[in-house]
Amino acid sequence: MAQPETAWDSHPEPLTVASAPAPEYGSGSLADLLPTLAAGLGVPDMNAAITELAPADRNCVFLIDGLGWEQLKAHPEDAPFMTSLLATSRGGTGRPLTAGYPATTATSLASVGTGLPPGAHGLPGYTVRNPDTGELMNQLRWQPWTQPGAWQPYPTVFQLAHEAGVHAAQVSSPTFQNTPLTRVALSGGTFLGRLTGEDRMDLAAEQLAAGDRSLVYTYFAEVDGAGHRFGVDSDTWRGQLMYADRLVQRLAEQLPPRTALYVTADHGMIDVPFDEQHRIDFDEDWELSAGVALLGGEGRARHVYAVPGAANDVLTCWREVLGEQFWVASRDEAIAAGWFGPRIDERVYGRIGDVVAAARDDVLLIASEREPKESAMVGNHGSMTPAEQLVPLLEVRS
Repeated sequence: MAQPETAWDSHPEPLTVASAPAPEYGSGSLADLLPTLAAGLGVPDMNAAITELAPADRNCVFLIDGLGWEQLKAHPEDAPFMTSLLATSRGGTGRPLTAGYPATTATSLASVGTGLPPGAHGLPGYTVRNPDTGELMNQLRWQPWTQPGAWQPYPTVFQLAHEAGVHAAQVSSPTFQNTPLTRVALSGGTFLGRLTGEDRMDLAAEQLAAGDRSLVYTYFAEVDGAGHRFGVDSDTWRGQLMYADRLVQRLAEQLPPRTALYVTADHGMIDVPFDEQHRIDFDEDWELSAGVALLGGEGRARHVYAVPGAANDVLTCWREVLGEQFWVASRDEAIAAGWFGPRIDERVYGRIGDVVAAARDDVLLIASEREPKESAMVGNHGSMTPAEQLVPLLEVRS
């Protein structure tokens, strides 16, 4: 992270926007990974921003959904193979990457696939307002339907690599082949759907060998699902971590020559207790809901859209009520602080909340009536704390 580690223990109260640890866009974020690999493959106009990584002729990114750096380090007995690779992270520095803000799947996958931060690719949250319709848009489930190419118009790194003669492939669950999120974030080259993790690993290795220059992506979702439902460190979560560890080793043992395998994640996760102290219910709080037209984002990374003329009052109220537990910023303050990256495209500006609230403490701002499923989750993510923001970049070379 940009701040020294001691900063985590010395936050001013109430929290200032400047005290939030903005992601390492441009040098060590998820958005920098594929451009760095593609630059090493000779793809035009790609920037090798993660300077610690050495080029390879064949590159594979294995993304394990929900496996943050801190969770991996805390479970060495459940992930012995990945634990043995911790020192290789980020080019042998033993350091993690930052996911980007918010640390959530739709945003992170778009950052990975496009090589752009959220302010450019335009998926800056779990749910955000569509300025053209005034409705909340769920960017993970793509509801309500929105034209993908208009929402995210940039080509993916896979598309650019394919055009440059690199063998590009995605190996994932068949469920994801035709989703709008895949189209805007991960399309390009060949999509190959396989149901089992073992089949994905075997096929990913085959695809790496299919070209003299290769860029292959594969994915495992179940660690995240177990964390949301049962919590990080539950028996179910540990079981999925054990399985993911075996998959990583299976793929590593099959790498063709001149290959670099990178194991990373889209975000980490924390468990939040089920009590009123840790779960603040927006739907039952008249102060927080006053002047709010739409509540977007998720429990630890909220976008708040005010009724016309009420933005300043909403910002003042949210700071008074939540300011010791959340970093609360206006849209322009969050942008200036670099939360969404160094630039904000015009089409993206109105998708960001009038007020943006990111949790520092182990708390959630739930909405029990309008978001019953999300409000019932044990494990959560989205904000800029190390447990959510830091992700591994483990490396195996052949």
